[in-house]
Amino acid sequence: MRNALRLEKYMNNLKIETTDNKIEYLPSERVRGTCSWSFDTTPKGIELRLFWYTSGKGTTDVNTVEVLSVNEPLKEGKRDFSFTLPAIPWSFSGKLISLMWALEMIAEPGGETERFDITVSPSGKKILLERT
Repeated sequence: MRNALRLEKYMNNLKIETTDNKIEYLPSERVRGTCSWSFDTTPKGIELRLFWYTSGKGTTDVNTVEVLSVNEPLKEGKRDFSFTLPAIPWSFSGKLISLMWALEMIAEPGGETERFDITVSPSGKKILLERT
């Protein structure tokens, strides 16, 4: 019983859902959905960010495209969101570097986070780069 209580204390209290659980998007398309939260104490603020980042060899790049701020949130809440994706960059994966898109919720204080990965490309699928 003691372990169950301890585990519950550290459970993630943030949730991101896209409309129809969609994860693949075209450039300039709108990403719509709902973000929700539930805490024991009232957070000071919550942000939902649309961003892309690179990973792999070399320096990691991160670019926040748009932010939805929830000022003075209640202990529990829900907010609809809608972001328009830019035309570029596209999601891709290569041997040395990959570029990914994501939605991320951050609650303060404490820095509790939740991330929801999406793909953005002309086909809606991640572009796989192959060495020739």
